[in-house]
Amino acid sequence: MSMLRSEDGQATVELVALLPLVGLLIALLWQVTLAGSAIWLAGGAARAAARAEALGDDPLRAARGVLPGRLEQRLRVRRERDGGIALELPVPLAIGDGVLTTVTTRARFEAQR
Repeated sequence: MSMLRSEDGQATVELVALLPLVGLLIALLWQVTLAGSAIWLAGGAARAAARAEALGDDPLRAARGVLPGRLEQRLRVRRERDGGIALELPVPLAIGDGVLTTVTTRARFEAQR
């Protein structure tokens, strides 16, 4: 006696089983995009802060001026001994309000007097 098995719905079951993996892949890709964006923006913000410092303006305000609101919340700018600026920018998590890591960039311009 042979028993026939129906394969109806097999593709649906396989798709449902893969959905969590697809979601995880999308979240990881978004995290990589956020990290790359934060690194790119940190460089621009450090240059803006160093330029402002060279002109005698407020480097923190200049750095905040080039960053989107979410990134400027935990921004830290400090003056270094050589006259440059060090900028620390946290990389936000793709999901939630946490921080993945912190990016540190440095820039220096000669004082413009």
